[in-house]
Amino acid sequence: MTGAERKDVAKKAGPLSGLKVVELAGLAPAPFACTILADLGAEVVRIDRATPGNDVIGFPNDPLARGRRSIGINTKTPEGVELVLKLADDADVLIEGFRPGVAERMGIGPDQVHARNPRLVYGRMTGYGQDGPLAAVAGHDINYIGISGALEPIGHAGQRPVVPLNLVGDFGGGGLLLAMGVLAALFERQSSGKGQVVDASMVDGAALLTTSLHGLLDSGLWPGGRGENMLDGGAPFYDTYETADGKYVAIGAIEMRFWGDLVKVLGLDPEQIPVHVDKNEWPKLREIVAEAVAKHTRDELVAKAEGTDACLTAVLSPREAPSHPHNVARGTFVDVGGMMQPAPAPRFDRTPAATPEPPRPKGGDTADVLAELGVDADGIERLKAAGTIV
Repeated sequence: MTGAERKDVAKKAGPLSGLKVVELAGLAPAPFACTILADLGAEVVRIDRATPGNDVIGFPNDPLARGRRSIGINTKTPEGVELVLKLADDADVLIEGFRPGVAERMGIGPDQVHARNPRLVYGRMTGYGQDGPLAAVAGHDINYIGISGALEPIGHAGQRPVVPLNLVGDFGGGGLLLAMGVLAALFERQSSGKGQVVDASMVDGAALLTTSLHGLLDSGLWPGGRGENMLDGGAPFYDTYETADGKYVAIGAIEMRFWGDLVKVLGLDPEQIPVHVDKNEWPKLREIVAEAVAKHTRDELVAKAEGTDACLTAVLSPREAPSHPHNVARGTFVDVGGMMQPAPAPRFDRTPAATPEPPRPKGGDTADVLAELGVDADGIERLKAAGTIV
């Protein structure tokens, strides 16, 4: 990357332009938090392990590595640790996703960093949190959402819970929560002048996502088990149905007027079908809706519903979604390095985010970043020879 290109990176568009973030490379949730910050204009430097290769963290062209520079550092050496601390000296945020205690043992924990830069916001991403009986235990998204109460309600009645990809723990309850926490700490820093540690646990985040569900349970509005309630596929007017071509449509016609539109789209006689809010009639009504849907292809039904409030849409695959007319019109997906992927969100009218840059090779910006830290060319060569950097 040339000096001019580096300056372009440093002056990225978006509401977080000017924010400096150091990312200790990891997988899924912490990189997602950094992707959000980078998308919105932050200058993120990702610290990768000092091993040769053109791969980025995760896999080649990983979208979770877009929009930031990469420096390869061997953090198992004193010189490598010092380089990380130097980067943090001039940063606003540092984000790591190690198990509790690992960063401290490396010499780059909160106390070590804050001793040199007390204004830094130190973001920590874990599954179970920094303390508690399970803090040091291994796990993945499915385990975290399992004990948070978020996994059990998902699925069909009488069947085992359905794994919702790793969206609830890793991304919604993890990376997104961490990004929000970091921004909240930065806002508080404006008045206190001090940084702080943000402890983002995927268990905490997944539990937070179920806040509304706890209200429904307490009020008696979620009386059934898994797959037996209004918003979990239990209601025939809020579920997916297979079409004649083996594809699917999503139906969410809860309110009476929306249900009325759906009945018309499906060609049903409102006088001959059960009242849709009568739970006792749900099994019969489901059969009626399923039979009506199965008479049409997915796209035929979508066309019939166009211009109505039937709340019927196609269920698109991730490969199909970028071509949907609404997504095209909104620019919901963008081409980054030859890969269609979600565009930065949300949107800002005065400081819009730019299209993200493709992922950089691991360690591809080491020399430039070190030069910014004041390391001269001879020093960079010495660090390379010692295996401290790549």
